[in-house]
Amino acid sequence: MQTPSSEQALASGADTPPIHIRVQQEAFIFDEGYEALIEHRQDVGALVSFTGLVRDFNETPDVTGLTLEHYPGMTEKALTDIAVEAASRWALKGVVIVHRVGHLRPGDPIVQVVVASAHRRDAFSACDFIMDILKTRAPFWKKEHSRQGDYWVKERATDFDDAARW
Repeated sequence: MQTPSSEQALASGADTPPIHIRVQQEAFIFDEGYEALIEHRQDVGALVSFTGLVRDFNETPDVTGLTLEHYPGMTEKALTDIAVEAASRWALKGVVIVHRVGHLRPGDPIVQVVVASAHRRDAFSACDFIMDILKTRAPFWKKEHSRQGDYWVKERATDFDDAARW
């Protein structure tokens, strides 16, 4: 049984560009993130995206799947806060963050971040920032499944090192 996606969209304020956040079980459509940011817009000169996929290795060399859990409401707020922080650092025209939860298999897309800006450098920097900060601040819990058994994935020092550079 699939649960409906949870979505949070912020209206464009004087200082905040449009921000669209979705946490969902179902696979996302790659073009939706782009369309949400450029439809009826002529001020966007750059779109940068990142799509993360489930790997078949991590703490063990034979990951067969993972289950990703989240705290509904709190997770969307954390993702929104991260996007708003990115918009306060760079001149952005919009941000889309889609994150999947539930059971996923190797090769499945798990996260997509799309950033729109008038210029590419702002879009690249903001997208990189969002992923680095998301890995340490967004409340997701990952359990990996392998032939050796199931285990919860621990925090990584490298994720905190990446976040600290900002």
